[in-house]
Amino acid sequence: MLVHPQPNPIAFSIGPVDIHWYGIMYVLAFALFVILGRVRIKTQPHIAAQGWKNEDLDDMLFYGMLGVVIGGRLGEVLFYRPDYFFAHPAEIFMTWHGGMSYHGGFIGVLIAMALWARKRGRNLLDVYDFIAPMVPIGYACGRLGNFINAELPGRAADASLPWAMQWPGVPGLVHPSPLYQMLVDGILCFIIVWLFARKPRPRLAVGALYTLLYGCARFFTEWFRVPDWETHVFGLPITSGQVLSLPMIVAGIIMLGWAYSNGNKRTVHA
Repeated sequence: MLVHPQPNPIAFSIGPVDIHWYGIMYVLAFALFVILGRVRIKTQPHIAAQGWKNEDLDDMLFYGMLGVVIGGRLGEVLFYRPDYFFAHPAEIFMTWHGGMSYHGGFIGVLIAMALWARKRGRNLLDVYDFIAPMVPIGYACGRLGNFINAELPGRAADASLPWAMQWPGVPGLVHPSPLYQMLVDGILCFIIVWLFARKPRPRLAVGALYTLLYGCARFFTEWFRVPDWETHVFGLPITSGQVLSLPMIVAGIIMLGWAYSNGNKRTVHA
């Protein structure tokens, strides 16, 4: 049996400004995006041949940050707790308390990258393929932030489970679901997509694989997490996260099939 360590969600303060661990996790996620992007450009010849440069990452990061924060927060508001936030609109902006929807952030990043690609004259599908391997490790950072904040408690766990955990404010033992999602939805997906992307692939194949893998991983790990809301499909219970992940699974399968059936060649930039 484990006990949640309940660390102080405030890492440190600078004068009257409190710096929260949750915010630090987002900074770490963005830093890893740049680091891994530079690694791809330096060590993967097919990426350099497409004309990607380190300078692209800095510009892309600004757009991506806006997409993650705005999309993630709006997703939390609209997908999970619309009644609460519409009754307390000021709290929509209190992102340091946690509460960011991955699916909302995913949509936000897709839109942000579309704007960036248009600005830079890049093929949008190439952009998605380039960033896909760097996304899951950032997601893992966010889930670590959820764990530090003692958010997203898991479902009841048997005492015989070695890592069953006492969770703040929750009676009995539960699954440490943020850690499950950090490891499976984040780190495991990162390893698979990163290895897949090391070699040249048809256009959109890398982005499609990540979309499919994340959808499947999230659908699985949702079984261990207390759902924000739950419904029934054909008499079977399905959680909010699973409902939102199903379109990703379907889209990932369709996009992978399209990528390999078309075998699209990429444009090489000078």
